Amino acid sequence: MRSELSATATRAAFFDVDDTLLSEKSMFVFLRHWIEQRDGDDSAYQTVESEFRAQVESGVHRTEINRMYYRLFAGVPLAALLAAGRDWYRMYRELPTAFVGATLSAVAKHQAHGDIIVLISGSFRACLEPLATEIFANRVVCTEPIVDNKGRLTGEVARPMIGENKAAAVADTIASLGLLPDDCFCYGDHSSDLHMLLKVGHPRVVGKDPVLLEYARCNDWPVLSADPSPLGTAVNLGPSK
Repeated sequence: MRSELSATATRAAFFDVDDTLLSEKSMFVFLRHWIEQRDGDDSAYQTVESEFRAQVESGVHRTEINRMYYRLFAGVPLAALLAAGRDWYRMYRELPTAFVGATLSAVAKHQAHGDIIVLISGSFRACLEPLATEIFANRVVCTEPIVDNKGRLTGEVARPMIGENKAAAVADTIASLGLLPDDCFCYGDHSSDLHMLLKVGHPRVVGKDPVLLEYARCNDWPVLSADPSPLGTAVNLGPSK
């Protein structure tokens, strides 16, 4: 991850991750990896995934779904999760359909312009830090699991980075960087990203969410394809020289 921020940067570009930058939901692809490494097969993962799907179909709010996910890791050492995240990402990045090509290209263009790159996601650092390092992102804003004094996750989180919480985080980050919202960009794929898209002057829709597509049509927002691609599709990722 590129931690230094350019003193001359006048814009930030915020990127949702799951189904926007990565072609899959990092939390659940990682969870499958985590469970398989411990159980040797994915039958336990299939059970957990079915439970979450049932919660979604019954109308449980995405914020609560986010909290439920992190309760699965109660008692797990944070260091073990971070190590597992690096192992998972090392394999995931090699998949030919791992990334969203159009969004990767957008990251490269923003970097060439000297923009500040921010990943903003309901996922957590175990999944996001390796990605941030790969694409030279400046900041990661995400759901932060609470860790006890022994370095183990309690199962609770400080703030699910979903919906309106994402919007507040975008606004807070722009203010902390001393930038103007109208100059900034934001990329999202789901209707729950609408709040944060409305916080910037340059919203970008990724994929075919009907709610976002209607806003894009009415407000002339650009729409990017969510077609998957390998990492190598987007060239010249990295800070501008």
